[in-house]
Amino acid sequence: MSFLIPDISLSMPVADIPATRLDSKAKAALEKLGLKNVEDLIGHFPSRHENRKNFDVFPTHPTEQAVCLCGEIDDCQTKFAGKGRRYFEMTVKPSEDSVFDHQIACRWFNMPYMSKMFLVGQQVVLFGRPKMSGRRLVMDHPDYEIVDEGGKDDDFDAHMGRIVPVYPMASGISQKPLRTLIYRVLQSLSADQVPDTLPRNTSVGDMSRFAAIQTLHYPETMEAVEPAKRYLALEEFTWLQMNLLRKKKTTVAAGGVAHCGPGGLVKRYLEALPFDPTGAQSRVIAEIRGDLDSERPMTRLLQGDVGAGKTLVAAAAALYVIEAGFDAALMAPTQILAEQHYQNFQQWFEPLGIEVRLQTGSKDTGGSLPLFDTSPSDSPLGTMTVGTHALIHRKEGFENGLGLAIIDEQHKFGVGQRQALVSRGDRPDLLVMTATPIPRTLTLSFYGDLDVSKLDELPKGRGKIITGIRTTDQTEKAAGFLRDQLEEGRQIYIVYPLIEESEKIKSGAVTKEFKKWEERLKGYKCALLHGKMPAEEKDTVMEKFRANHTDVLVSTTVIEVGVDVPNANVMLIYNAERFGLAQLHQLRGRIGRGEHKSYCVLMCDPEAVEAIDRLRIMEQTRDGFLIAEEDLKQRGPGEVLGTQQSGLPGMKFPEYLGDSLLVEEARQIASALLDS
Repeated sequence: MSFLIPDISLSMPVADIPATRLDSKAKAALEKLGLKNVEDLIGHFPSRHENRKNFDVFPTHPTEQAVCLCGEIDDCQTKFAGKGRRYFEMTVKPSEDSVFDHQIACRWFNMPYMSKMFLVGQQVVLFGRPKMSGRRLVMDHPDYEIVDEGGKDDDFDAHMGRIVPVYPMASGISQKPLRTLIYRVLQSLSADQVPDTLPRNTSVGDMSRFAAIQTLHYPETMEAVEPAKRYLALEEFTWLQMNLLRKKKTTVAAGGVAHCGPGGLVKRYLEALPFDPTGAQSRVIAEIRGDLDSERPMTRLLQGDVGAGKTLVAAAAALYVIEAGFDAALMAPTQILAEQHYQNFQQWFEPLGIEVRLQTGSKDTGGSLPLFDTSPSDSPLGTMTVGTHALIHRKEGFENGLGLAIIDEQHKFGVGQRQALVSRGDRPDLLVMTATPIPRTLTLSFYGDLDVSKLDELPKGRGKIITGIRTTDQTEKAAGFLRDQLEEGRQIYIVYPLIEESEKIKSGAVTKEFKKWEERLKGYKCALLHGKMPAEEKDTVMEKFRANHTDVLVSTTVIEVGVDVPNANVMLIYNAERFGLAQLHQLRGRIGRGEHKSYCVLMCDPEAVEAIDRLRIMEQTRDGFLIAEEDLKQRGPGEVLGTQQSGLPGMKFPEYLGDSLLVEEARQIASALLDS
């Protein structure tokens, strides 16, 4: 029987748990992991499990999968690898009762302190992937755990002879003391101390919360892990949805002001366009007008595929607000994008007699019409201000009151920056826009407090884009194709994943390859662009390319959120296997913006056969929403959203965010709980 903790409760601080055998370093590590009390401990779930009922047989050949071995340390020594470098090596043999005599060497490079961790004769559990080094089988930097002999430790059952948890760690504590602590806590708690938060009639079955937690830490079988994870994932998603729905209700309850004019300006604006809006644009403009005409503050997410015409919709929204006598503001992530928006809005709004201003870190520009010399109060119309995050820091307020805040490429801004712009007005309406299609489950999970509009139709007249997959050993052929396009007067993007070469990553680097492209395309003006360049230099390079003073832009993904260059009709993306599908689609959206037939060439490593198969969907469709869903299936939500996405790093079960049934069910449960 394990040591039982008297008077235990979920709120008991870790420091108050008796006989934990934790020193100050271990307690500091628990603090770093966010484990402050008993509830935190039982919610610190394993990253994987090891089946210590039946260990793997010591291998005789390399394996693709990691193996879990239990054996005895036969030898320990520090060795030299040349050039003064040392490494620690330990040889492990099977237990004495094994009929096999195979041994395996474990090596740790640049970690001299490992020589103090082990003694010959100790029993050790190893987890790693065996590989050949010369004629020997080795594991480099395996996970390890020194195991005491049975009977010497009251908590031996926590570590051996069963399926055991392996936890995420922090420096200062090892697996065994953390596992012992969580094991004792679980042994001491009862089911009535861990109440259910979900109703019993859910898709995850008639499981209790306590049973799910116990099972996830110490399952009887590997098959029992999945149902427990699904139960706890549903619980986590339900609370996430509760917070989003509560936030939405709070916004509605706070009330707002109607910011909608009669629509005369929008009618004149749309009639002056040289084309008709798409059906999707007309639908979304109507949705936004309904929001602006209501006293409920608008909080709307506008998703539009690359080139779907989000700016046209944003302009219509701004005109409704300006016609009502309020000011509108659009915040863009970069200066050059802000300047492009400014020029577009000037072109559209000045004929309507509306002042358009630009405010960035280096520019603060007013309009040029004569009526701008009059005071703002002389005009019944509001103004339009376009800028970067400098809008947040502007000293003066909005003279007519900020009625609409528009955030372009919203994922490039933090939650605080978006809120800072909104706070410049008195409960203004909010429109956030993204050109990165987001799968429905992720939209519900992270933007569930927003109303969502989709532009799922491309305007007519867009040039056709032909996408093809080629291998990097065909670069010279590709260069010939580029020269043909340049001779016809077109411009070209060449994109690389890295700025500089890396020893760890086998991939092309833009700084090294740029010179080669200058040679291959001699006679044409090439320019280099990457994220480490000063902001002003990047803007200058991009502006020259937009003005057709540069023929070829050799760049990193810094162009992903870029400006319109209708004459650029070719994009080569090197080592495309290193990009996600959604990012490739976003990059591809830089071309096909003019009347010319366009070409996107995905240059892949010839050996990346699986990756090439993964990219085939890029040849088959331009539908960003289909591509986003496929990207979610292939890479999971962590990669799709990025670690900077608010909320994701703190989630315990993000791998289930792609499960539409589970996310939808969580939404329904949360809504019912709030209503009750």
